Amino acid sequence: MSETYQIDYPRLTMYQMVENCANINPKDNALEFYGRLITYGELIRRIERCAKAFKALGIRKGDAVTLCMPNTPQTVECFYALNRIGAIANMIHPQSAQNEITYYLNLSESKAIVTIDLFCETVQNAIDNADHPVKAIICRMQDELPFFLSVAYFVKKGKDYMKYPNTDYGMLYKDFLKGADRIESVENEPFEQDRTSVILYSGGTSGQPKGICLTDFNFNALAMQGFEALNFDTKRGMKLLSCMPMFHGFGLGINIHVGLVLGALCMLMPTFNKHTYAKALLQKKPNFIAGVPTIFEALLHLPELEGKDLSYLFGMFCGGDSLSVELKRKIDAFLHEHNAHIQVREGYGLTECVTASCLTPTNEYRENSIGLPFPDMVYQIVRPGTDDVLPFGEEGEIILRGPTLMKGYLKNPEETAKTLRRLADGNIWLYTGDLGYMDEDGYVYFKQRIKRMIITNGYNVYPGAIENVIDGVDEVAYSCVIGVKDPRRMQRVRAYIVLHDGVEPTDALKQKIMDELELHIAKYALPKEIIFRDELPKTLVGKVAYRKLEEEANAEEEAKA
Repeated sequence: MSETYQIDYPRLTMYQMVENCANINPKDNALEFYGRLITYGELIRRIERCAKAFKALGIRKGDAVTLCMPNTPQTVECFYALNRIGAIANMIHPQSAQNEITYYLNLSESKAIVTIDLFCETVQNAIDNADHPVKAIICRMQDELPFFLSVAYFVKKGKDYMKYPNTDYGMLYKDFLKGADRIESVENEPFEQDRTSVILYSGGTSGQPKGICLTDFNFNALAMQGFEALNFDTKRGMKLLSCMPMFHGFGLGINIHVGLVLGALCMLMPTFNKHTYAKALLQKKPNFIAGVPTIFEALLHLPELEGKDLSYLFGMFCGGDSLSVELKRKIDAFLHEHNAHIQVREGYGLTECVTASCLTPTNEYRENSIGLPFPDMVYQIVRPGTDDVLPFGEEGEIILRGPTLMKGYLKNPEETAKTLRRLADGNIWLYTGDLGYMDEDGYVYFKQRIKRMIITNGYNVYPGAIENVIDGVDEVAYSCVIGVKDPRRMQRVRAYIVLHDGVEPTDALKQKIMDELELHIAKYALPKEIIFRDELPKTLVGKVAYRKLEEEANAEEEAKA
Protein backbone atom coordinates (compact mmCIF):
# COMPACT_ATOMS: atom_id res chain seq x y z
CA MET A 1 0.00 0.00 0.00
CA SER A 2 1.51 3.36 -1.01
CA GLU A 3 0.96 6.73 0.63
CA THR A 4 -1.54 9.16 -0.87
CA TYR A 5 -1.09 12.85 -0.07
CA GLN A 6 -3.27 15.95 0.01
CA ILE A 7 -0.43 18.16 -1.21
CA ASP A 8 1.10 17.77 -4.68
CA TYR A 9 4.80 17.70 -3.82
CA PRO A 10 7.07 18.77 -6.71
CA ARG A 11 9.75 16.38 -7.90
CA LEU A 12 12.56 18.87 -7.37
CA THR A 13 15.75 19.03 -5.35
CA MET A 14 16.06 21.47 -2.46
CA TYR A 15 18.33 23.64 -4.59
CA GLN A 16 15.79 23.70 -7.44
CA MET A 17 13.06 24.82 -5.03
CA VAL A 18 15.19 27.80 -3.97
CA GLU A 19 16.26 28.45 -7.57
CA ASN A 20 12.62 28.65 -8.66
CA CYS A 21 12.00 31.29 -6.01
CA ALA A 22 15.08 33.21 -7.17
CA ASN A 23 13.94 33.09 -10.80
CA ILE A 24 10.66 34.75 -9.83
CA ASN A 25 12.09 37.47 -7.57
CA PRO A 26 15.89 37.67 -8.07
CA LYS A 27 16.19 41.14 -6.53
CA ASP A 28 14.39 40.25 -3.32
CA ASN A 29 16.66 39.78 -0.31
CA ALA A 30 17.31 36.18 0.70
CA LEU A 31 19.87 36.49 3.52
CA GLU A 32 20.94 39.17 5.99
CA PHE A 33 24.09 38.86 8.11
CA TYR A 34 24.96 41.66 10.52
CA GLY A 35 23.48 44.24 8.16
CA ARG A 36 24.90 42.78 4.95
CA LEU A 37 22.15 41.81 2.49
CA ILE A 38 22.32 39.04 -0.13
CA THR A 39 19.61 38.92 -2.79
CA TYR A 40 18.13 35.69 -4.17
CA GLY A 41 19.94 36.32 -7.45
CA GLU A 42 23.27 36.78 -5.65
CA LEU A 43 22.66 33.71 -3.49
CA ILE A 44 22.16 31.56 -6.60
CA ARG A 45 25.39 32.94 -8.10
CA ARG A 46 27.24 32.20 -4.86
CA ILE A 47 25.83 28.66 -4.79
CA GLU A 48 26.90 28.21 -8.43
CA ARG A 49 30.49 29.24 -7.66
CA CYS A 50 30.59 27.07 -4.54
CA ALA A 51 29.25 24.06 -6.47
CA LYS A 52 32.01 24.48 -9.07
CA ALA A 53 34.59 24.73 -6.27
CA PHE A 54 33.39 21.46 -4.74
CA LYS A 55 33.63 19.85 -8.17
CA ALA A 56 37.17 21.19 -8.54
CA LEU A 57 38.01 19.70 -5.13
CA GLY A 58 36.91 16.30 -6.41
CA ILE A 59 33.52 16.08 -4.68
CA ARG A 60 31.08 14.02 -6.74
CA LYS A 61 27.52 12.75 -6.52
CA GLY A 62 27.04 10.62 -3.39
CA ASP A 63 30.13 11.97 -1.61
CA ALA A 64 29.64 13.38 1.88
CA VAL A 65 31.01 16.72 3.05
CA THR A 66 30.76 17.67 6.73
CA LEU A 67 29.56 21.19 7.55
CA CYS A 68 30.81 22.08 11.04
CA MET A 69 29.58 25.66 10.98
CA PRO A 70 27.40 28.25 12.73
CA ASN A 71 24.70 30.13 10.80
CA THR A 72 26.68 32.15 8.25
CA PRO A 73 26.20 32.82 4.52
CA GLN A 74 29.00 30.34 3.75
CA THR A 75 27.03 27.60 5.53
CA VAL A 76 23.91 28.30 3.46
CA GLU A 77 25.73 28.40 0.13
CA CYS A 78 27.74 25.24 0.91
CA PHE A 79 24.57 23.38 1.88
CA TYR A 80 22.75 24.17 -1.36
CA ALA A 81 25.90 23.81 -3.51
CA LEU A 82 26.36 20.25 -2.24
CA ASN A 83 22.71 19.57 -2.95
CA ARG A 84 23.06 20.94 -6.48
CA ILE A 85 25.84 18.47 -7.37
CA GLY A 86 24.18 15.52 -5.66
CA ALA A 87 26.57 15.35 -2.70
CA ILE A 88 25.53 14.80 0.91
CA ALA A 89 25.63 17.55 3.55
CA ASN A 90 26.72 15.98 6.84
CA MET A 91 25.59 18.58 9.40
CA ILE A 92 27.28 18.64 12.82
CA HIS A 93 27.49 20.95 15.83
CA PRO A 94 30.56 23.23 15.51
CA GLN A 95 31.19 22.82 19.24
CA SER A 96 31.36 19.04 18.99
CA ALA A 97 34.19 17.41 20.90
CA GLN A 98 37.25 16.24 18.98
CA ASN A 99 36.42 12.52 19.19
CA GLU A 100 32.82 13.21 18.19
CA ILE A 101 33.98 14.98 15.02
CA THR A 102 36.26 12.05 14.19
CA TYR A 103 33.30 9.71 14.65
CA TYR A 104 31.08 11.85 12.37
CA LEU A 105 33.78 11.99 9.68
CA ASN A 106 34.31 8.23 9.79
CA LEU A 107 30.63 7.26 9.88
CA SER A 108 29.72 9.51 6.95
CA GLU A 109 32.99 8.81 5.08
CA SER A 110 33.27 12.56 4.50
CA LYS A 111 35.77 13.63 1.84
CA ALA A 112 36.00 17.16 3.26
CA ILE A 113 34.91 19.30 6.19
CA VAL A 114 33.99 22.98 6.16
CA THR A 115 34.51 24.79 9.45
CA ILE A 116 35.26 28.22 10.84
CA ASP A 117 38.71 29.24 12.05
CA LEU A 118 37.45 29.52 15.64
CA PHE A 119 37.05 25.71 15.76
CA CYS A 120 39.95 24.85 13.48
CA GLU A 121 42.29 23.32 16.08
CA THR A 122 39.67 20.84 17.30
CA VAL A 123 38.74 19.95 13.72
CA GLN A 124 42.36 19.41 12.70
CA ASN A 125 42.95 17.11 15.67
CA ALA A 126 39.80 15.22 14.70
CA ILE A 127 40.99 14.83 11.11
CA ASP A 128 44.36 13.53 12.30
CA ASN A 129 42.52 10.65 14.00
CA ALA A 130 40.12 9.90 11.14
CA ASP A 131 40.39 6.56 9.33
CA HIS A 132 40.67 8.20 5.88
CA PRO A 133 42.03 11.46 4.36
CA VAL A 134 39.79 14.52 4.88
CA LYS A 135 40.32 17.95 3.33
CA ALA A 136 39.66 20.96 5.57
CA ILE A 137 38.11 24.19 4.26
CA ILE A 138 38.46 27.05 6.72
CA CYS A 139 36.05 30.01 6.72
CA ARG A 140 36.66 33.36 8.36
CA MET A 141 33.74 35.19 9.94
CA GLN A 142 35.18 38.59 9.00
CA ASP A 143 34.92 37.75 5.28
CA GLU A 144 31.13 37.99 5.52
CA LEU A 145 30.85 41.05 7.77
CA PRO A 146 30.38 44.67 6.68
CA PHE A 147 33.74 46.50 6.64
CA PHE A 148 33.50 48.27 10.01
CA LEU A 149 32.31 45.11 11.79
CA SER A 150 34.96 43.06 9.99
CA VAL A 151 37.73 45.27 11.37
CA ALA A 152 36.25 45.19 14.88
CA TYR A 153 35.84 41.41 14.79
CA PHE A 154 39.41 40.94 13.53
CA VAL A 155 40.82 43.04 16.38
CA LYS A 156 38.69 41.30 19.00
CA LYS A 157 38.81 37.66 17.84
CA GLY A 158 39.83 37.11 14.24
CA LYS A 159 43.54 37.90 14.68
CA ASP A 160 43.88 35.00 17.13
CA TYR A 161 43.11 32.47 14.39
CA MET A 162 45.14 33.82 11.47
CA LYS A 163 47.60 30.90 11.76
CA TYR A 164 44.90 28.54 10.50
CA PRO A 165 44.88 26.62 8.26
CA ASN A 166 48.36 25.34 9.01
CA THR A 167 48.29 21.83 7.51
CA ASP A 168 48.83 20.49 4.03
CA TYR A 169 45.22 19.27 3.88
CA GLY A 170 43.70 22.66 4.84
CA MET A 171 42.79 25.68 2.73
CA LEU A 172 41.03 28.98 3.28
CA TYR A 173 37.47 29.25 1.98
CA LYS A 174 38.38 32.09 -0.40
CA ASP A 175 41.14 29.90 -1.91
CA PHE A 176 38.72 26.98 -2.13
CA LEU A 177 36.35 29.19 -4.15
CA LYS A 178 39.14 30.01 -6.64
CA GLY A 179 38.93 26.41 -7.75
CA ALA A 180 35.61 27.29 -9.43
CA ASP A 181 37.58 29.03 -12.17
CA ARG A 182 38.78 25.61 -13.38
CA ILE A 183 35.22 24.30 -13.90
CA GLU A 184 33.37 25.53 -16.98
CA SER A 185 29.85 24.58 -15.88
CA VAL A 186 27.90 22.48 -13.40
CA GLU A 187 24.75 20.59 -14.28
CA ASN A 188 21.94 20.30 -11.74
CA GLU A 189 21.70 16.78 -10.41
CA PRO A 190 18.13 15.62 -11.09
CA PHE A 191 15.67 14.85 -8.31
CA GLU A 192 15.78 11.30 -6.95
CA GLN A 193 13.11 10.48 -4.39
CA ASP A 194 15.22 8.17 -2.23
CA ARG A 195 18.64 9.81 -2.51
CA THR A 196 20.19 10.75 0.82
CA SER A 197 20.87 14.50 0.68
CA VAL A 198 21.38 15.38 4.34
CA ILE A 199 22.64 13.59 7.43
CA LEU A 200 21.61 14.99 10.81
CA TYR A 201 22.39 13.43 14.16
CA SER A 202 20.39 12.14 17.09
CA GLY A 203 22.21 10.99 20.20
CA GLY A 204 22.21 7.32 21.11
CA THR A 205 20.64 6.51 24.46
CA SER A 206 23.64 4.47 25.54
CA GLY A 207 26.32 4.89 22.90
CA GLN A 208 27.31 6.78 19.77
CA PRO A 209 24.99 9.25 17.99
CA LYS A 210 22.92 7.92 15.11
CA GLY A 211 23.15 9.49 11.64
CA ILE A 212 19.67 10.28 10.29
CA CYS A 213 19.47 10.00 6.50
CA LEU A 214 17.07 12.55 4.97
CA THR A 215 16.09 13.31 1.39
CA ASP A 216 15.17 16.28 -0.79
CA PHE A 217 11.60 15.00 -0.69
CA ASN A 218 11.62 15.09 3.13
CA PHE A 219 12.75 18.72 3.29
CA ASN A 220 10.55 19.96 0.45
CA ALA A 221 7.53 18.21 1.95
CA LEU A 222 8.25 19.98 5.24
CA ALA A 223 8.44 23.33 3.43
CA MET A 224 5.05 22.84 1.79
CA GLN A 225 3.45 21.43 4.92
CA GLY A 226 4.86 24.38 6.84
CA PHE A 227 3.30 26.80 4.38
CA GLU A 228 -0.10 25.16 4.88
CA ALA A 229 0.24 24.96 8.67
CA LEU A 230 1.36 28.59 8.97
CA ASN A 231 -2.05 29.60 7.64
CA PHE A 232 -0.82 33.03 6.50
CA ASP A 233 -1.39 35.08 3.40
CA THR A 234 2.35 35.39 2.84
CA LYS A 235 3.61 38.45 1.03
CA ARG A 236 6.93 39.31 -0.58
CA GLY A 237 9.43 40.75 1.84
CA MET A 238 8.50 38.60 4.84
CA LYS A 239 11.37 38.38 7.35
CA LEU A 240 12.43 35.41 9.48
CA LEU A 241 14.94 35.67 12.33
CA SER A 242 17.05 32.52 11.83
CA CYS A 243 18.60 31.89 15.23
CA MET A 244 18.23 28.13 15.49
CA PRO A 245 21.42 26.45 14.18
CA MET A 246 21.59 24.74 10.79
CA PHE A 247 22.99 21.47 12.20
CA HIS A 248 19.61 21.08 13.94
CA GLY A 249 16.52 19.89 12.03
CA PHE A 250 14.50 22.79 13.44
CA GLY A 251 17.09 25.35 12.33
CA LEU A 252 17.81 23.86 8.92
CA GLY A 253 14.27 22.84 8.07
CA ILE A 254 12.18 25.72 9.46
CA ASN A 255 14.60 28.63 9.90
CA ILE A 256 16.32 28.23 6.52
CA HIS A 257 14.72 25.94 3.93
CA VAL A 258 11.09 26.80 4.61
CA GLY A 259 12.01 30.49 4.63
CA LEU A 260 13.92 30.38 1.34
CA VAL A 261 11.29 28.25 -0.42
CA LEU A 262 8.64 30.82 0.59
CA GLY A 263 10.78 33.71 -0.63
CA ALA A 264 11.36 35.17 2.82
CA LEU A 265 14.42 37.04 4.08
CA CYS A 266 16.34 34.80 6.48
CA MET A 267 18.27 36.95 8.96
CA LEU A 268 21.14 34.78 10.18
CA MET A 269 22.31 34.74 13.79
CA PRO A 270 25.44 32.61 14.35
CA THR A 271 25.14 32.60 18.14
CA PHE A 272 22.42 33.26 20.70
CA ASN A 273 22.70 35.92 23.36
CA LYS A 274 19.49 37.23 24.89
CA HIS A 275 20.57 40.87 24.60
CA THR A 276 21.69 40.61 20.97
CA TYR A 277 18.50 38.67 20.22
CA ALA A 278 16.39 41.46 21.74
CA LYS A 279 18.38 44.03 19.77
CA ALA A 280 17.81 42.07 16.55
CA LEU A 281 14.12 41.77 17.35
CA LEU A 282 13.76 45.55 17.67
CA GLN A 283 16.06 46.62 14.84
CA LYS A 284 15.32 43.99 12.18
CA LYS A 285 11.58 43.70 12.91
CA PRO A 286 11.12 40.06 11.84
CA ASN A 287 7.66 38.79 10.97
CA PHE A 288 8.40 35.26 12.16
CA ILE A 289 10.57 33.93 14.98
CA ALA A 290 11.14 30.30 15.85
CA GLY A 291 13.07 28.98 18.81
CA VAL A 292 13.18 26.87 21.94
CA PRO A 293 11.43 27.72 25.24
CA THR A 294 14.63 29.10 26.79
CA ILE A 295 14.88 31.79 24.10
CA PHE A 296 11.34 33.02 24.62
CA GLU A 297 11.53 32.76 28.41
CA ALA A 298 14.58 35.04 28.31
CA LEU A 299 12.63 37.72 26.43
CA LEU A 300 10.17 38.12 29.28
CA HIS A 301 12.77 39.68 31.57
CA LEU A 302 14.70 42.00 29.27
CA PRO A 303 14.50 45.73 30.01
CA GLU A 304 15.34 46.44 26.34
CA LEU A 305 11.87 45.19 25.35
CA GLU A 306 9.91 47.03 28.02
CA GLY A 307 7.13 49.07 26.41
CA LYS A 308 8.29 48.25 22.86
CA ASP A 309 5.91 47.64 19.95
CA LEU A 310 6.14 44.11 18.49
CA SER A 311 3.08 44.37 16.25
CA TYR A 312 5.18 43.30 13.24
CA LEU A 313 5.28 39.73 14.61
CA PHE A 314 2.93 37.47 12.63
CA GLY A 315 4.13 34.20 14.08
CA MET A 316 6.11 32.84 17.04
CA PHE A 317 6.89 29.12 16.94
CA CYS A 318 8.32 27.08 19.79
CA GLY A 319 9.89 23.64 19.57
CA GLY A 320 12.83 21.57 20.75
CA ASP A 321 11.36 21.06 24.22
CA SER A 322 8.00 21.03 25.97
CA LEU A 323 6.42 24.42 26.58
CA SER A 324 4.81 24.43 30.00
CA VAL A 325 1.29 25.79 30.40
CA GLU A 326 2.61 28.46 32.78
CA LEU A 327 5.33 29.64 30.39
CA LYS A 328 2.92 29.72 27.46
CA ARG A 329 0.57 31.94 29.46
CA LYS A 330 3.41 34.31 30.32
CA ILE A 331 4.62 34.48 26.71
CA ASP A 332 1.12 35.06 25.33
CA ALA A 333 0.55 37.84 27.87
CA PHE A 334 3.92 39.37 26.93
CA LEU A 335 2.99 39.31 23.23
CA HIS A 336 -0.34 41.04 23.79
CA GLU A 337 1.22 43.63 26.11
CA HIS A 338 3.61 44.46 23.24
CA ASN A 339 0.88 44.75 20.56
CA ALA A 340 1.63 41.40 18.92
CA HIS A 341 -1.86 39.93 18.57
CA ILE A 342 -0.75 36.33 18.24
CA GLN A 343 -0.14 33.36 20.49
CA VAL A 344 3.07 31.37 20.73
CA ARG A 345 2.44 28.20 18.70
CA GLU A 346 4.02 25.02 19.99
CA GLY A 347 5.34 22.41 17.59
CA TYR A 348 6.35 18.81 18.11
CA GLY A 349 8.54 16.54 16.05
CA LEU A 350 11.77 14.60 15.83
CA THR A 351 14.86 14.81 13.65
CA GLU A 352 13.74 11.43 12.26
CA CYS A 353 10.99 13.39 10.46
CA VAL A 354 13.26 16.43 9.87
CA THR A 355 11.65 18.51 12.61
CA ALA A 356 8.09 19.62 13.44
CA SER A 357 5.19 17.47 12.29
CA CYS A 358 2.50 18.87 14.60
CA LEU A 359 1.60 22.47 15.48
CA THR A 360 -0.81 24.51 17.59
CA PRO A 361 -3.41 26.12 15.26
CA THR A 362 -3.28 29.87 14.63
CA ASN A 363 -6.14 30.96 16.86
CA GLU A 364 -6.96 27.97 19.04
CA TYR A 365 -5.25 26.31 21.98
CA ARG A 366 -6.09 23.32 24.13
CA GLU A 367 -4.24 23.18 27.41
CA ASN A 368 -1.26 20.79 27.37
CA SER A 369 -1.81 20.00 23.69
CA ILE A 370 0.95 20.21 21.07
CA GLY A 371 -1.68 20.86 18.42
CA LEU A 372 -2.74 19.16 15.22
CA PRO A 373 -0.63 17.13 12.79
CA PHE A 374 0.65 18.89 9.67
CA PRO A 375 -1.17 18.09 6.42
CA ASP A 376 -0.26 14.56 5.27
CA MET A 377 1.15 13.64 8.70
CA VAL A 378 -0.89 10.94 10.45
CA TYR A 379 -0.60 10.25 14.19
CA GLN A 380 -1.68 7.22 16.20
CA ILE A 381 -1.23 6.06 19.79
CA VAL A 382 -0.19 2.46 20.42
CA ARG A 383 0.23 0.41 23.56
CA PRO A 384 3.96 0.63 24.46
CA GLY A 385 5.91 -2.37 23.23
CA THR A 386 3.16 -3.37 20.79
CA ASP A 387 1.49 -2.27 17.54
CA ASP A 388 -1.98 -2.20 19.15
CA VAL A 389 -3.75 1.10 18.41
CA LEU A 390 -5.33 2.66 21.50
CA PRO A 391 -8.64 4.58 21.59
CA PHE A 392 -8.90 8.37 22.01
CA GLY A 393 -7.89 9.60 25.45
CA GLU A 394 -5.77 6.58 26.33
CA GLU A 395 -2.05 7.12 26.88
CA GLY A 396 0.55 5.19 24.91
CA GLU A 397 3.47 5.62 22.52
CA ILE A 398 3.12 8.25 19.80
CA ILE A 399 3.72 6.89 16.29
CA LEU A 400 3.42 8.82 13.05
CA ARG A 401 3.78 8.55 9.29
CA GLY A 402 4.00 10.91 6.34
CA PRO A 403 6.32 12.29 3.64
CA THR A 404 9.00 13.66 6.00
CA LEU A 405 10.00 10.30 7.52
CA MET A 406 13.73 9.58 7.30
CA LYS A 407 15.17 6.85 5.09
CA GLY A 408 16.77 5.32 8.14
CA TYR A 409 19.83 5.47 10.39
CA LEU A 410 23.16 5.50 8.58
CA LYS A 411 24.80 2.05 8.64
CA ASN A 412 22.49 0.96 11.46
CA PRO A 413 19.80 -1.40 10.15
CA GLU A 414 18.99 -2.77 13.61
CA GLU A 415 18.03 0.62 15.05
CA THR A 416 16.26 1.55 11.82
CA ALA A 417 14.11 -1.59 12.06
CA LYS A 418 13.15 -0.69 15.65
CA THR A 419 12.14 2.86 14.74
CA LEU A 420 10.57 2.48 11.27
CA ARG A 421 8.02 -0.33 11.11
CA ARG A 422 5.67 -1.43 8.34
CA LEU A 423 2.32 -2.23 9.94
CA ALA A 424 -0.69 -4.20 8.78
CA ASP A 425 -2.07 -1.17 6.91
CA GLY A 426 0.93 -1.36 4.55
CA ASN A 427 2.38 1.97 5.69
CA ILE A 428 5.71 2.65 7.40
CA TRP A 429 5.33 4.26 10.82
CA LEU A 430 7.89 6.09 12.95
CA TYR A 431 7.94 4.95 16.59
CA THR A 432 8.86 8.10 18.52
CA GLY A 433 9.68 6.73 21.96
CA ASP A 434 7.38 9.42 23.40
CA LEU A 435 4.25 8.93 25.48
CA GLY A 436 1.05 10.83 24.82
CA TYR A 437 -2.57 10.60 23.75
CA MET A 438 -5.03 12.11 21.26
CA ASP A 439 -8.49 13.51 21.77
CA GLU A 440 -11.50 12.89 19.50
CA ASP A 441 -10.75 16.03 17.48
CA GLY A 442 -7.26 14.86 16.61
CA TYR A 443 -5.35 17.12 19.02
CA VAL A 444 -2.15 15.51 20.26
CA TYR A 445 -0.96 15.63 23.88
CA PHE A 446 2.66 14.91 24.75
CA LYS A 447 3.26 13.50 28.23
CA GLN A 448 6.85 12.32 28.61
CA ARG A 449 9.70 10.49 26.92
CA ILE A 450 10.05 6.76 27.23
CA LYS A 451 13.80 6.98 26.62
CA ARG A 452 16.19 8.72 28.99
CA MET A 453 17.00 12.12 27.59
CA ILE A 454 17.91 15.57 28.91
CA ILE A 455 17.04 18.72 27.00
CA THR A 456 19.22 21.72 27.76
CA ASN A 457 18.86 24.97 25.82
CA GLY A 458 16.89 23.02 23.21
CA TYR A 459 19.63 20.41 22.59
CA ASN A 460 19.12 16.71 23.21
CA VAL A 461 21.61 15.21 25.65
CA TYR A 462 21.75 11.45 26.16
CA PRO A 463 22.94 10.51 29.68
CA GLY A 464 24.22 7.10 28.65
CA ALA A 465 26.86 8.58 26.36
CA ILE A 466 28.21 10.76 29.19
CA GLU A 467 28.11 7.90 31.70
CA ASN A 468 30.14 5.73 29.30
CA VAL A 469 32.98 8.29 29.35
CA ILE A 470 32.86 8.85 33.13
CA ASP A 471 32.79 5.11 33.85
CA GLY A 472 35.90 4.71 31.69
CA VAL A 473 37.98 6.78 34.15
CA ASP A 474 40.06 4.36 36.26
CA GLU A 475 39.04 5.79 39.63
CA VAL A 476 35.28 5.60 38.90
CA ALA A 477 33.14 2.64 39.97
CA TYR A 478 29.92 3.85 38.33
CA SER A 479 27.97 7.03 37.60
CA CYS A 480 24.53 8.40 36.86
CA VAL A 481 23.79 11.52 34.79
CA ILE A 482 20.49 13.35 35.16
CA GLY A 483 18.80 16.58 34.13
CA VAL A 484 17.97 19.09 36.87
CA LYS A 485 15.37 21.82 36.41
CA ASP A 486 17.04 25.11 35.58
CA PRO A 487 15.37 28.52 35.13
CA ARG A 488 17.65 29.48 32.25
CA ARG A 489 18.40 26.22 30.42
CA MET A 490 15.15 24.34 31.26
CA GLN A 491 17.47 21.54 32.44
CA ARG A 492 21.16 21.41 33.36
CA VAL A 493 23.31 18.32 33.32
CA ARG A 494 24.43 16.87 36.65
CA ALA A 495 26.66 13.83 37.16
CA TYR A 496 26.61 11.69 40.30
CA ILE A 497 29.77 9.58 40.68
CA VAL A 498 30.68 6.69 42.98
CA LEU A 499 34.43 6.03 43.23
CA HIS A 500 36.24 2.78 43.84
CA ASP A 501 36.98 1.95 47.47
CA GLY A 502 39.89 3.93 48.82
CA VAL A 503 39.79 6.66 46.15
CA GLU A 504 39.48 10.19 47.54
CA PRO A 505 37.04 12.62 45.82
CA THR A 506 39.40 15.52 45.10
CA ASP A 507 39.16 18.61 42.88
CA ALA A 508 42.05 17.19 40.84
CA LEU A 509 40.05 14.03 40.15
CA LYS A 510 37.00 16.10 39.21
CA GLN A 511 39.17 18.02 36.72
CA LYS A 512 40.56 14.75 35.32
CA ILE A 513 37.00 13.55 34.67
CA MET A 514 36.06 16.88 33.02
CA ASP A 515 39.17 16.74 30.82
CA GLU A 516 38.15 13.29 29.60
CA LEU A 517 34.58 14.42 29.00
CA GLU A 518 35.71 17.45 26.98
CA LEU A 519 37.51 15.11 24.60
CA HIS A 520 34.40 13.04 23.90
CA ILE A 521 31.32 15.15 24.68
CA ALA A 522 30.07 18.38 23.06
CA LYS A 523 30.37 21.51 25.19
CA TYR A 524 26.61 22.03 25.51
CA ALA A 525 26.23 18.50 26.94
CA LEU A 526 28.98 18.69 29.56
CA PRO A 527 27.88 18.36 33.21
CA LYS A 528 27.52 21.67 35.02
CA GLU A 529 27.88 19.83 38.32
CA ILE A 530 29.79 16.75 39.44
CA ILE A 531 28.74 15.28 42.78
CA PHE A 532 30.66 12.43 44.44
CA ARG A 533 28.63 10.01 46.56
CA ASP A 534 29.41 6.87 48.52
CA GLU A 535 26.50 5.10 46.85
CA LEU A 536 23.46 5.79 44.64
CA PRO A 537 19.87 4.53 45.04
CA LYS A 538 19.12 1.31 43.16
CA THR A 539 16.02 -0.28 41.66
CA LEU A 540 14.86 -3.77 42.66
CA VAL A 541 16.85 -5.24 39.77
CA GLY A 542 20.02 -3.42 40.85
CA LYS A 543 20.09 -0.58 38.33
CA VAL A 544 20.74 3.00 39.44
CA ALA A 545 17.35 4.61 40.18
CA TYR A 546 17.92 7.72 38.08
CA ARG A 547 14.32 8.89 38.44
CA LYS A 548 14.71 8.93 42.23
CA LEU A 549 17.83 11.09 41.82
CA GLU A 550 15.88 13.41 39.50
CA GLU A 551 13.05 13.75 42.01
CA GLU A 552 15.50 14.45 44.83
CA ALA A 553 17.46 17.05 42.82
CA ASN A 554 14.37 18.83 41.52
CA ALA A 555 12.85 18.95 45.01
CA GLU A 556 16.05 20.65 46.22
CA GLU A 557 15.79 23.20 43.39
CA GLU A 558 12.16 23.96 44.22
CA ALA A 559 13.08 24.45 47.89
CA LYS A 560 15.73 27.01 46.87
CA ALA A 561 13.31 28.97 44.65
